[in-house]
Amino acid sequence: MKKFIIPFIFIGFFNSCMSKSETKVQVGSQLPKFTLKDDKGADYSPSQWIGEKYVVIYFYPKDDTPGCTKESCSFRDSKTDFDELDAVIIGISADDQESHAKFKDKYNLTYTLLCDTNKVARKMFGVPSTLLGMIPGRVTYIFNKNGECIHIINSQMNPEKHINESLEMIKKHMKS
Repeated sequence: MKKFIIPFIFIGFFNSCMSKSETKVQVGSQLPKFTLKDDKGADYSPSQWIGEKYVVIYFYPKDDTPGCTKESCSFRDSKTDFDELDAVIIGISADDQESHAKFKDKYNLTYTLLCDTNKVARKMFGVPSTLLGMIPGRVTYIFNKNGECIHIINSQMNPEKHINESLEMIKKHMKS
């Protein structure tokens, strides 16, 4: 009997961890209003762009780690493409201002990084964690100029997917 109970307990635990992180921001949701410190230590509110630009917010686990560096540099390398589509890129992680400043300088990142040290924005958006909550999730949210979420990309293991899919979704939205 114990042989059968243990797997079900583990599956139940795994599922409960996954369900805790249900997405709060969904397609059709408005961009939440929040203010965080940026990589220069200044207050920054992504909602300042409503009415002016598409807003691409990507949550990533940690500065200067392999996947996060690849994703951040891919956004950097595609910044001109985003600029041409009238989109602003904003990266958010739990790292502090000093870490962001070093990361941004080391890789010549040309867009804003926000410090979510208390995970306020991560919780507000409902960004899921992976590996039973041990690794912060990698999720990108795309908002149109009216501040409405038009697409969400959730792919922990394929960081470069976020850039190409973001560009394609903005182009698609502009045509509609």
